[in-house]
Amino acid sequence: MTVREVEHAITVQAPAAEVYRLIAEVENWPRVFPPTIYVDQVERGTPGETGVSEERIRIWATANGTAKNWTSRRTLDPQALRITFRQEVSAPPVAAMGGTWIIEPLAADESRIRLLHDYRAIDDDPDSLKWIDEAVDRNSRSELAALKTNVELAHATEEVTFSFEDTVRINGSAKDVYDFIDEADKWEERLPHVASVRLEELSPGLQILEMDTRTKDGHTHTTKSYRVCFSHQKIAYKQVTLPALMTLHTGYWTFTENEDGVTASSQHTVVLNTENITRYLGPDAGIAEAREHVQTALSANSRATLGLAKDYAEQQQR
Repeated sequence: MTVREVEHAITVQAPAAEVYRLIAEVENWPRVFPPTIYVDQVERGTPGETGVSEERIRIWATANGTAKNWTSRRTLDPQALRITFRQEVSAPPVAAMGGTWIIEPLAADESRIRLLHDYRAIDDDPDSLKWIDEAVDRNSRSELAALKTNVELAHATEEVTFSFEDTVRINGSAKDVYDFIDEADKWEERLPHVASVRLEELSPGLQILEMDTRTKDGHTHTTKSYRVCFSHQKIAYKQVTLPALMTLHTGYWTFTENEDGVTASSQHTVVLNTENITRYLGPDAGIAEAREHVQTALSANSRATLGLAKDYAEQQQR
């Protein structure tokens, strides 16, 4: 049985405690780590006297051009600035994988991040082990570089990072509203702002959605997203091909049913691409104008989609 052990490391200009927090709080991951699509916190334990706690998380992430998901157990030790993890259910060709994040303070505003992995391939297959080697190396380098960027630019990105949400009330069932959003392969006929669409289901509940969207001025732009679908409740996504004014776009659709019908919401989190603001919005445009432009465009599409989903669900109800 071949167990591979590897280590990747990087030095960042940020306090160790801040670095630890970004890694510990999994809701940050789709924003901080390029490969991560979505993280679902399945179980969370109560910290003991030493502050150590355990949790189970389910992760969806890209690896070597495709997407996988797995469940991991984590032990969080805020005093030692260590987080150990072990995949509970690994995705083939991985037979087992675990590791440790170690944050080492070098100075008040400088720290070293060490990322350790140990893993083995199913049946000790050499080709599979090579595939895992490449995926771990690529993702580890990507994660550490992104972590360095996000930690060091934390204050700068606060200004260009924002979230917003649009919500509608629907006299129908959550299932029908969910189906309308889930069946994105039908959006070309159902949504006027969608010029063309390509939907691929990699595994149940994990999709790649690529589409050409029309803007108000008649132009089209192409976006590509990975989507994670929780039947009738939630669809989370991360765009990997982005419009020019964004460096990050994640979001989710939620469907909450009660005796009065359904509350359907579309949430967006965006990081602006400041380098493209004046090129696309004119020499006098700044962050405020870019935020307004991006939010207006995304909200218009979300509200249009939610409105048509409402019509569809209420028609099904009748």
